[in-house]
Amino acid sequence: MTAATAQITPDVVAEHGLSAEEYERICAILEREPNMTELGVFSVMWSEHCSYKSSRVWLSEFPTEGPQVICGPGENAGVVDIGDGQAVIFKMESHNHPSYIEPYQGAATGVGGIMRDVFTMGARPIALMNALRFGAPDHEKTRHLVSGVVSGIGGYGNCVGVPTVGGEVNFDESYNGNILVNAMCVGLADTDRIFYAVAERPGLPVIYVGSKTGRDGIHGATMASAEFGEGAEEKRPTVQVGDPFTEKLLIEACLELMTEDAIIGIQDMGAAGLTSSSVEMAGKSGVGIDLNLDHVPCREEHMSAYEMLLSESQERMLMVLKPGREHVAQEIFEKWGLDFAVIGETTDTGRLIVTHNGRIEADLPVGSVSSEAPLYKRPWTETPKPEPLAPESVPSPNSLGDTLKSLMGSPELCSRRWVWEQYDHMVMADTVGRPGGDAAVVRVHGTQKGIAVTTDVTPRYVGADPFEGGKQAVAEAWRNLTATGATPLAITDCLNFGNPERPEIMGQFASAVKGMSDACTALEFPVVSGNVSFYNETNGAGILPTPAVGGVGLLKDIGFRAGIAPQPGMGILVVFGVEAGHLGQSLYLREVLDRRDGAPPPVDLRAERRAGEFIRALIENGSISCVHDCSDGGLAVAAAEMALAGNVGINLRLGDGQITPHALLFGEDQGRYLVACGNETAAELVDASMSWGVPARIAGEIGGDLLTIDGGDPISLEELRARHEEWLPHYMNGD
Repeated sequence: MTAATAQITPDVVAEHGLSAEEYERICAILEREPNMTELGVFSVMWSEHCSYKSSRVWLSEFPTEGPQVICGPGENAGVVDIGDGQAVIFKMESHNHPSYIEPYQGAATGVGGIMRDVFTMGARPIALMNALRFGAPDHEKTRHLVSGVVSGIGGYGNCVGVPTVGGEVNFDESYNGNILVNAMCVGLADTDRIFYAVAERPGLPVIYVGSKTGRDGIHGATMASAEFGEGAEEKRPTVQVGDPFTEKLLIEACLELMTEDAIIGIQDMGAAGLTSSSVEMAGKSGVGIDLNLDHVPCREEHMSAYEMLLSESQERMLMVLKPGREHVAQEIFEKWGLDFAVIGETTDTGRLIVTHNGRIEADLPVGSVSSEAPLYKRPWTETPKPEPLAPESVPSPNSLGDTLKSLMGSPELCSRRWVWEQYDHMVMADTVGRPGGDAAVVRVHGTQKGIAVTTDVTPRYVGADPFEGGKQAVAEAWRNLTATGATPLAITDCLNFGNPERPEIMGQFASAVKGMSDACTALEFPVVSGNVSFYNETNGAGILPTPAVGGVGLLKDIGFRAGIAPQPGMGILVVFGVEAGHLGQSLYLREVLDRRDGAPPPVDLRAERRAGEFIRALIENGSISCVHDCSDGGLAVAAAEMALAGNVGINLRLGDGQITPHALLFGEDQGRYLVACGNETAAELVDASMSWGVPARIAGEIGGDLLTIDGGDPISLEELRARHEEWLPHYMNGD
């Protein structure tokens, strides 16, 4: 039985991730029943992963424009102007379900896919980031998943030769059955040489380049649009298999062809493979497209039209070329040892017509497939607002020093060196801010400009209060870029949530988007690209809502940038920003008291902007060069991280006593920066901050080899470093 004659039953429709109502809609559009190949095309294009049918109504809330924005959402990646005829092109995407099923290949192909989104627009990738969330450390699968994901990211990025410069790693039991692997790529392009996924007009040749097509990854987009149940391991065939060496060849071949006057449009064959790349390009341009699958390079015999259209084999691109320029492209791709084939033509029919072995396997209206997926306004319920915790109501520890050591050695705050040392973060020789600071910094090659990059979100905040948590994710990304001296430009996002058909999950999503939107607007930090990943749950148990934010900023001169390590001559610590001792949802509450209650710290966006602009002005004029954002673990943890980075002791002051000591040290108040400076300039900085409306105080002294709190509770740096560095290597060794 062929795809054209196979019987479509309700069970078959459900297996394709479509509801009965959606199938009826397809039949109404076609005025007939689809065949199996056509059903496959609709199933991937109307999947949550490709169509955003549950999220589009909310994503319109985001601010997406600004004087720096060249291209916002809707293309493969966002494009932002950095001056001098140059632009950064960047995006973050999820590869969650594949990475849980097959961690090495799932993570590796996530890296490969996000790079293709960037270089398909004409940019050379210059930096990779990742945001990783794993289950509880004592869960039976966690160590295996950490090992596989980290190896996959390193194995792919290192082989391609693009530095992985930073990211996040978190552990929480909510990710036990559904880890998150969010990959981000930043590329550099000339503003007059940016390419888009368009087909433009009829009569143009459609070109396939890259690797051969196989049966790996079929229905990957559909799989990513459903929650896990029992037997998740059986979905391993839907996971793609990557080849980083082919990716490197593909990058070079594409960038070389882009210097020729040959390309009209270009698109990565990502989720939904040949189907999405062809349909989306044709749909944007209002043209039809004829594909002859007899010409598709295949690495397996007797592949059906269904399999070729839905395969998500990696390292493949689709191009629309200017007529007569095919030979130019063919010579380049064959020189690089890659497949090249003319597989179709754009038409004036407005239809996708697919032929294989002399018969029509699909005949569909392009517009209906590409842009008429259902738009759902899912019912939603708001997450109840938790009550704030009064600092004095939270029990204090027996020893402030022992508490700090415990936090610094906890899974949440321990050093991630074991992870980032597996990544080549110095390849290309332009990384000037390596992992471990507030944001990575990569030099724009051949200039003094730098690109700062960060990924941020605090899922426990979002779980407790999605609106405030969404605001905080954006604000922390803005703050981390600012702490290096960079001017924040724009964000990409990866919105990871559970099943949107549940009103409480949809409520988390809606509120988080509103909070993010408010923060982006107030901070003039637009959203230029992103990804929504729903159905991150197993057997009805959802993850913590995790709207990861990838932020990018510009340093006009990397000679004026800040790091977190105090340098000789810096004897004073100053804290800038409001101190209130917020302990709700803090790591102190969770790690020390085993509690997860209270409201997360509120985010005052006006105060956030004042403090950030003040700090950035000081960095830009050379007044300060050592800055650290206060976030997880509060002031004490920020100071401890600075002490370890500079290998110098610090004595923290407890202030005037208006805030209880443990709340002052471990409260996670937002909008704060800890600055190291010379003794003679500290008072001047405090005075200057007052004119900006930014509270400040002397927070401690720098020197010696001990970390102390008001002269007591001494901790040797050697002991602190051991606690901080040892947890993750010991855990991964099974100790």
